[in-house]
Amino acid sequence: MKLVLGLGETGLSVARFLTKQNIDYKIADSRLRPPLLDNYITDFPNSPAVLGEWTQELLTDIDEVFISPGIEQTQSIVIWARDKNIPVVSDIELFSRFAKAPIIGITGSNGKSTVTQLLGDMVANSNKAVAVGGNIGKPALDCLDDRIDYYVLELSSYQLDYTNQLKLLTGVVLNITPDHLDRYDDFDDYVDSKLSLYQYCQNLVVNLDETLVPNKNNAIHFGIDIPKQADDFGTVTCHGSCYLIKGDDVVMSVSEMQLIGEHNVANMLAALALGDQIGLDVESMAQSVKDFKGLEHRLEWVAKKQGIDYYNDSKATNAISTIKALNALIDKHENIVLIAGGIAKEEDYSAMFELIDENIASVILIGQSAVDFGQNLNKSQVSYVQTMSEAVNLASGMLNDGVVLLSPACASFDMFANFEERGQVFKDHVFKLP
Repeated sequence: MKLVLGLGETGLSVARFLTKQNIDYKIADSRLRPPLLDNYITDFPNSPAVLGEWTQELLTDIDEVFISPGIEQTQSIVIWARDKNIPVVSDIELFSRFAKAPIIGITGSNGKSTVTQLLGDMVANSNKAVAVGGNIGKPALDCLDDRIDYYVLELSSYQLDYTNQLKLLTGVVLNITPDHLDRYDDFDDYVDSKLSLYQYCQNLVVNLDETLVPNKNNAIHFGIDIPKQADDFGTVTCHGSCYLIKGDDVVMSVSEMQLIGEHNVANMLAALALGDQIGLDVESMAQSVKDFKGLEHRLEWVAKKQGIDYYNDSKATNAISTIKALNALIDKHENIVLIAGGIAKEEDYSAMFELIDENIASVILIGQSAVDFGQNLNKSQVSYVQTMSEAVNLASGMLNDGVVLLSPACASFDMFANFEERGQVFKDHVFKLP
């Protein structure tokens, strides 16, 4: 019998799959009232969930555990299972056993959702059937379909931690910066988690700008100003204009992209390199880049009100993400008001504070880390508010023209269910402005 741990989106998808395959299982969650309990009861009325504190009895007659990525490896149920030599694996590994089409895996601290969705668009625009999922959108198991030509999966470090076998046609580690350090003994363990993706890849795509990725010779490379081989993707600046290139060949002008910022240039290059690895036409991929508007909550242009542009970058839950957003806008705008704050992560924010002090005149801080952030800003004018409504209204009165940017550099859970809700609340209040 199988044991499914965690009654969230992943756990429900595993339950659906096992039921479809007529595989016996039981499902358990340490919470007495997990958020999706009602969904499970409705869909599986004859398979009651085991709720509450983990017990060793859960492992009786169990030969394999399918675990949700949110459950830490230090939890007792994981330790007990491993002590009994019961395999503890991710839904991604289970998916890989049954997937009949090639799989492309994408991970990284930042940008993986953007690259995953863009590559999915590229495959679709090449008249191939594609399923996009994993850590973005659909759980991987819900994507299984014999009619699919390619699977494009976003993979988190948590999913990789519970994956021991995975067959990837190609894959990339976009970048590695300190994140989720509450789940790892140290940064090195987090780096190892990300880099583990490459051991499953038949073909590699490597970011040469990422110093933490070991040099891989059997790979297509990408990076800003990088191309050294005919198959590498990079950029070149000529007569004041910047171009995406493959080897010596121009692919398109950066000015034709709808997304802004050097980090998004790197994201486009990564998608092009992955697409090239699976044989997609470069001209068709370039058109996909030109058409791509980006994902919600990721440096998303919301509206222009009274001469002020509003950007929603709620997905920026760490310092490097906010630094990238600020750099993208500093290049184009002189007047920027930043809304930041939430639950700070265990990382060094000093470079972000320095960038803000040097370039941002006004900062509005919200959430649990507001005071701590404010104490680290010496030049910018700092204001504190209690709600997103107050933040938007205050920011709108600080400028006659320029940009208001929500880029929190923090997790959202002190005030919101997730970064999506935080971004949506920001947008709702922007739309209410005159």
